[in-house]
Amino acid sequence: MRSKSLALIAVGTGLAVAMTACGANSSTGGSSTSAGSTGSAGGGVKVGVILPETASSARWEGFDKPLLTEALKAEGLDADIQNAQGDNQKFTTLADGMISAGVKVLIIASPDSSVGAAVAAKADAQGIPVIDYDRLNLGGTSKYYVSFDNVKVGELQGTGLKTALASNKGAQVIEIEGAPTDNNATLFAEGQKKVLAPLYASGDLKLVQSQPIEKWDNQIGATVFEQILTGNGQKVDGVVAANDGLAGAVITVLKKFGLNGKVPVTGQDATPDGLQAVLRGDQYMTVFKPIKAEAEATAKLAGLLAKGDTAGADKIATGVTKDTTANRDVKSVLLDAQLITKDKVKTVVDAGAVKASEICVADLAATCTELGIK
Repeated sequence: MRSKSLALIAVGTGLAVAMTACGANSSTGGSSTSAGSTGSAGGGVKVGVILPETASSARWEGFDKPLLTEALKAEGLDADIQNAQGDNQKFTTLADGMISAGVKVLIIASPDSSVGAAVAAKADAQGIPVIDYDRLNLGGTSKYYVSFDNVKVGELQGTGLKTALASNKGAQVIEIEGAPTDNNATLFAEGQKKVLAPLYASGDLKLVQSQPIEKWDNQIGATVFEQILTGNGQKVDGVVAANDGLAGAVITVLKKFGLNGKVPVTGQDATPDGLQAVLRGDQYMTVFKPIKAEAEATAKLAGLLAKGDTAGADKIATGVTKDTTANRDVKSVLLDAQLITKDKVKTVVDAGAVKASEICVADLAATCTELGIK
């Protein structure tokens, strides 16, 4: 699958026309309650938001939920934000309830592409516009998609590992990928292969095995990685881990064999745990995605669609993503991401994405001081 943008909207450039202060993701961007519903003070146009889960990544409740709450409220929308907790049936039930309640826009980040497509079809039949948030639902009918250039995210991961292993010809690599039902995982892998496939072909690197992990489940990821590692005689020189959660699972196994800090591991999402691992040297890199900009672009689209202003929405969603299953182009907002190594962790803190106190724990205090993180 390939995500293509006719006009890639970069942070602080393309979106600046449509909105102000498109910054980085922040855990303090809004009030976050439990994993249940969250709404504005009431009185605004009703919109529904369903997030996918909480098990694989801290981002959904820690970043997306409060940032979407704040951004949608700023657009005068009364948002009901709920989380499916990785349960396809719960996702469908939540969507049915929101459709029945008469939401004017439905924003979905589905745990499974086919389930998301089915929900979008139900909403479409009721005349409710759907925005695919962060994950494109292949074969769906959603008119808009807001995310990052996810092929580029994968390229950043591949580039990170290539750099880390530059002096180790023939280095053995294990790839621990995301859920096969998540189109983003496919796009990440595509981007990684753009960088790594030529190195595998030339013999500069050796691919031991590449394995997708169901539901992005970190425990399954750890088990699968350990099986691959032991099957390869406990030999590995580098690991592609599709996000920080899976990277953490891989690092736990590497510690068991005394290999942590010796084997570069990739990641994604710039979570506090991931950034700590980067500072410790257990994880080589992560990818910083400005979720605040993603939430604000989504809210701006939702506000326009709730008023029936598709022309205004089209002025924001100037990118195009190919849905190869439905053979259609989806109007998109695609944001840029940034490769973060140890020397660039300060960038994430300075952007307000995480607080220094969240990553500069006791054993990292001296490292943070050295890097000017405060």
